[in-house]
Amino acid sequence: MQRLTNRQIVLGITGGIAAYKSAELTRLLKGAGADVRVVMTPAATEFITPLTLQALSGNPVHLHLLDTEAEAGMGHIELAKWADLVLIAPASADFMARMAAGQGNDLLTTLCLATDAPICLAPAMNQAMWRDDTTQENAKKLEARGVKLFGPASGEQACGDTGPGRMMEPVELAELAAHQFERGLLTGKTVFITAGPTREPLDPVRYISNHSSGKMGYALAEAAIDAGAKVKLISGPVNLAAPDRVERVSVQSAEDMLAASLDGLEQCDIFIASAAVADYRPTAIAEHKIKKGNEEIMELHLVKNPDIVATVASRADKPFTVGFAAETQDVLSYARGKLERKNLDMIVANDVSRSDIGFNSDENAVTLVTADADLELPQASKRQLAGQLIAHIAQSYYKVR
Repeated sequence: MQRLTNRQIVLGITGGIAAYKSAELTRLLKGAGADVRVVMTPAATEFITPLTLQALSGNPVHLHLLDTEAEAGMGHIELAKWADLVLIAPASADFMARMAAGQGNDLLTTLCLATDAPICLAPAMNQAMWRDDTTQENAKKLEARGVKLFGPASGEQACGDTGPGRMMEPVELAELAAHQFERGLLTGKTVFITAGPTREPLDPVRYISNHSSGKMGYALAEAAIDAGAKVKLISGPVNLAAPDRVERVSVQSAEDMLAASLDGLEQCDIFIASAAVADYRPTAIAEHKIKKGNEEIMELHLVKNPDIVATVASRADKPFTVGFAAETQDVLSYARGKLERKNLDMIVANDVSRSDIGFNSDENAVTLVTADADLELPQASKRQLAGQLIAHIAQSYYKVR
């Protein structure tokens, strides 16, 4: 079920005794890495409480089409756009009939009309209702429109009958939902990415920093998400919105970034250190703002910061570790030195002396350096380049793991 990582799934629940299974289905989808938003019909709430689904999904449960708070932002349309997949389990005979007729008389049917996401139904009803000619006609209509039916299964039913009509088991439905998505290059992998600058405070007002915008690191995070990875983005102070489906941890100093990088590192498969970390920090931080005096020269005493990528790469259980070398001269020579000295698996070298690439630019050009090869990636937008980098990183990762 690794393909569910980062997927956004609307789970629709209609009225039927099988609704109790939807709690376990929600747990399984969440456990596989999906973000689940539950939509319940009024009849569904007679069988299982919204509070149960809210606790399991970690999100508010959507119940009403005309919700004044939600409708302020066109809530049902936003849900329809948000979904990567709409899974309705259980899907009652009544719901299937209304959906086949194109009705939009409650939140769930309206959402199904408005979404471009694939729709899958898990029918659940008495065996006689399932075999009824009208239900079968509705099922065929829905399938003809591209709606997928998961089941129903056959067996003993709550009413005592035996036959087709049981909702499939939650683990089966979760597996089928996962198969609706293509497997990405990094499906099931966890990637940590550092991005942006660090700030080393001198006093409550001033700090030492650099020109890093974080654009490359944020583009890498988006590309890794698109490749199916679970991404933790450890970001210094930048003016960028967090990419969707990314866990962003905001930090200030190099020591903060190191602590965030080591937190949970045993779960990390690939560590990409794209942040521009300050090499030094003040030996002491003034309690109050440092006042300008009469002296012409002000001396600062600095101490070396911890080397984050080297610390990560020095661990016995180190992840596949990728460093960045932002240089202004002898770029490849310095990059290869860092690769060997810091025990990295790969380093991304770029020339930040050029004004058209690197810091604060929307474009970049880099060279990938490994122990046995150099590969130039020509100038492109940072978003395009990020996709290429993630593809090469994934390829190298699988060669050594």
